[in-house]
Amino acid sequence: MRFRTEIEIRPSDWGISHTTPLVMLGSCFTDEVGARLEADGFDVLRNPFGPLYNPLSLVRCLTRATALDSYGIEDLVEGPRGFHCLDYASRYSGPDADALLREINATQKSLHDALLRKPVVVLTLGSAFVYAMVENGRVVGNCHKFPADRFARRLASVEELCAALDGAARSLVELGVEHIIVTVSPIRHLADGLHGNTLSKSTLQLASAMLEERCGGVAAYFPSYEIMLDDLRDYRFYASDMKHPSEVAVDYIYEKFSDTFFSRQTRAEAIEARKRHLAACHRQIL
Repeated sequence: MRFRTEIEIRPSDWGISHTTPLVMLGSCFTDEVGARLEADGFDVLRNPFGPLYNPLSLVRCLTRATALDSYGIEDLVEGPRGFHCLDYASRYSGPDADALLREINATQKSLHDALLRKPVVVLTLGSAFVYAMVENGRVVGNCHKFPADRFARRLASVEELCAALDGAARSLVELGVEHIIVTVSPIRHLADGLHGNTLSKSTLQLASAMLEERCGGVAAYFPSYEIMLDDLRDYRFYASDMKHPSEVAVDYIYEKFSDTFFSRQTRAEAIEARKRHLAACHRQIL
């Protein structure tokens, strides 16, 4: 008898090898998978601007980077730590606007240069809920702990998200990117409530399906969320906060990722690279 519905993985028609650069953007789950790829010897650029949870902010990051659309003083907001760039993580703030803009634009240039290398781009979608500034309707990637009344919260539509992702995909293709992997983060956003989390994740799944249909051959969907929800399907695979996957769960999802995109030779090379990584991290106790 079978007591769980283990997901059936079909190997991709194309693969990731150790000569394949990867650019990974999106929610903090991106960092979990990206760290494992780095430990396995892959060339990875992950979340240079910090985690981006909603697809509209993620698309802005990509669109401005592909176009090398530099940030100026008009893109910053004054707040408790001086100047803030609400597009990105809260660390993109400080008392010196010029220094902050130099840091943002240098990071954007590094992302642009990484995209010119024709990497596989991995987009991890975290939430379909977006926060927009009340004064101008601009969607932010991070609220930087500004007062809540500065923002209006809404659920983005499937069509809105798909249109944004489709535009970003086309910009990436123009730079030479041939493969985009889209996945929905398995991290539960319980602050949205259980029903709100379901609505959010379902919206992301539908937008991903529409994107894959529109950009067949370029965009491929990887089922991180489905593996967590329907394959593992047990609270013992969650961390103590009951929101984040446990280390074992992330390892399992990563294993399925490698089964999908790695050849047998690449998996063998990754095992050897992981051994070297662990040896380098080992500190002898005297």
